[in-house]
Parts: sequence; structure tokens; C-alpha cells
Amino acid sequence: MRRIHYSWIILLIAFFSIIIAGIIRSSSGVFIVPFENDFGWERSTISFAFAISLLLYGISGPFMATLIEVLGLKKMMILAMTTLLIGILLTFLMVKPWQLFLIWGIIIGLGSGLFLTVLSPYIANRWFEKRRGLVLGILTASTATGQLVLLPLLAFIVETYSWKWAIGLILILSFIMLLIILLFMKNSPKEIGILPYGLKEESDVSQIVEKKNPIFIAFYTLFEAVKVKGFWLLAGSFFICGLSTSGLIGTHFISYCIGFGFAAVTAASMLSLMGVFDLIGTTLSGWLSDRFDNRWLLFWYYSLRGASLVFLPFALSEGSFTLLIIFSVFYGLDWIATVPPTVNISRQIFGIEKSVVVYGWIFAAHQLGSAVAAGGAGIIYNIFNSYSWAFVLAGLFCLIASLFVIVIKKENLKVEVNQSLET
Repeated sequence: MRRIHYSWIILLIAFFSIIIAGIIRSSSGVFIVPFENDFGWERSTISFAFAISLLLYGISGPFMATLIEVLGLKKMMILAMTTLLIGILLTFLMVKPWQLFLIWGIIIGLGSGLFLTVLSPYIANRWFEKRRGLVLGILTASTATGQLVLLPLLAFIVETYSWKWAIGLILILSFIMLLIILLFMKNSPKEIGILPYGLKEESDVSQIVEKKNPIFIAFYTLFEAVKVKGFWLLAGSFFICGLSTSGLIGTHFISYCIGFGFAAVTAASMLSLMGVFDLIGTTLSGWLSDRFDNRWLLFWYYSLRGASLVFLPFALSEGSFTLLIIFSVFYGLDWIATVPPTVNISRQIFGIEKSVVVYGWIFAAHQLGSAVAAGGAGIIYNIFNSYSWAFVLAGLFCLIASLFVIVIKKENLKVEVNQSLET
């Protein structure tokens, strides 16, 4: 019987780690009302704590990438999962709003940062020579998988029992995951005497890591990256990616549907449907990114997403449940399908050694776009008493993003970065 390459074991560990981290961060929406009822806090106060978490996990990516190089992959995963465990445990003890900010804003925000930003490209780059795109697709899709499988269960537990029972379930799952990481996670293929999956002989690329200050490494890498036009094009497109996904759909979709007479349960069901097709679409995107020009994949992803966002106001104004399902399926296939090609292009431009840190900065632009859409759509609603312009504008921005990625010249990728670094 052919032995399974250990890189696939690492993939499984990373997959379930990301699921656990994703459900912890995304479960915040389930706990807003219970915290409001039990503690008497205003919803804006609770939401602000969760917003801090979103911001921190977004901007922590490049620093997490450099810490992996300094401390090692296994230590960082243990540290991050332990941080999440501490945050979950302290939730049982909190009684003041500042404690909510500390626990769910800072501790859980930082704890989830590694898993939800740079872990996927790091695993794909360091453990796989072949099937990198597929691996990226699987790991990226795992975020949606956690929400799809566990959020409805957590909501049921909260409604039937209490939020403390739901927190208890998350605590148990996190502890099990920590044990798995402790027992089976490895830092690199070299540590266990194997080569990355698909590599036939030792690479000439140096694996020696200088133990520099991770903050210095993160900012120095950014200083190098900003000299390269490709970085700005990728960061700009990913800013629009965040603006047109989690910042807009994730924050305002349910409210938008309710405004046209759809029930909240119906709108929430459409989000779950998006999650199902996001799992399919992102995994397929990873497979495609191994076989086709990643620039053209991104061009079509952003163009089609833009078309779907422009279509949504029409679907809602018609009051058609069928059209809403069509939108949810079509949009869901494209939700985070942009990640594998973006990571691949980043690796082509900056090389395997720097690309994970650079992607961390690109992802920070994604989260900035999410914040702009979350706040901007609310302002547009206050002005026009409707979200329609917000969704139409997001669709038009997606068309701009499609132009950003297609002007990256494939044949000049390496030349561009080399000329920049020489200056």
C-alpha cells in the first residue's frame, strides 16, 4: 500500500485549525443578542469589540508571517490556538465592557490572525511543490466550512440553552485541536526527513532563516514591496475584494433583503447557501489556478462578481425568491475564489521566501476594504434610505479590480521585482 505523504497530514491539521479559528471569530454574530440581554450592554458597544477583532486579525498577517520564520510553524500554531483558548475561557469571567474589548477584541483577534491570514499560503508554499493551487483552495474554503457547519449549531445551542453552553462547545473543540497540533504538527518537511510534496530533489533555495526582529522584517518587506507596481495592483484589487464581500454582503445583505420584505430567516438561509457554493467555488479556483493564467482567472472572478452585485438590486426589487437563489449560488461560487490566484501571483512576483509576508500586507488591504464598505454602506443607506447604490457601486469597483489584475504583465513579473530591489 502506498504511504500517504506527510504534507497531506499537515494539510488536514491546517484545515481543521482554520475551521476552529474561523468559527470562533465568526461566532461573534451569534453572541451579540445574548451578551446584550445578559449584561445590559448596548449593541454598538458589543459590535465595536468585534470590529476591533476584525481589524487586528487583518493587520496582524504580515507580522504573523515573520514570526513563523523566527519561531517556527508549530510553535506559532500552538501559541495562536492557546491564545484563542485563553480568550474563550476568559469569556466566562467577563462582566465589564472593557473586558469584552480585551477578550473578544484583542485576544481573540490576535489569536485568530495566524489561521485566517497567512497560514494557508505558508502551508502551500513550504509543504507542496505540486498542487499548490488546490491546497490553497481547500484551506481558503475551510473558513466558510466552519461557518457553514457550526454557526447554525451554535445558534441552536444559544436559543435552546444559553450562550455559555455554546462557548463551552467552542472551548472543547479548541482544546482538541491544540492537542492535535501538539502531537502531529511539524515545522517543515526537512524536520521529518522528507521533501515537499511533488519535489524530486533538494531545492537550491536556502532554508536558513535569520533571527531578525519580526516587526523589522514585516516593515522592511513592505518597504521592498511598495516599489513594485504589481504589489499596488494586487493590494488595490484585494481592497475591492474585501469591499465587495465581507464588508458589504457579510454586514448588510440581511438588512438589505429585509428592506424588500424578505424574512430575516430567508436572508440568513441565502448566506448559508452562499457558504455551500463558496466551498465549491474556492476549491475549484485552487484547482484552476494550477492550470491557467491566474491574471485571467482574477479578471473573470472580479468581472462576474461585479455583474452579480449590480444584478442583486433588480432581483430584490422584483421580490423574486428564485432570482435571490440564483444570485446566492452565483455569488457564492465567487466569494473568496480570488485568494488562490492572488497568492500565486504574489509568489511569482516576490518569490517563495517573501511572498507570505507580502500576502499578509495585501490581506490587510482586503480588511481595510471590508471596513470601508461596512461603514460606507451604512452612510449611503442614511442618505438614500436604501442600500441599492452601495451594491451598484461595489459592482462597478469590481470591474475596476478586473482591470487592475489584467495589466500585470506575466512575462515581466520577475524582472519587475528584480529591478525594484536593485534600486
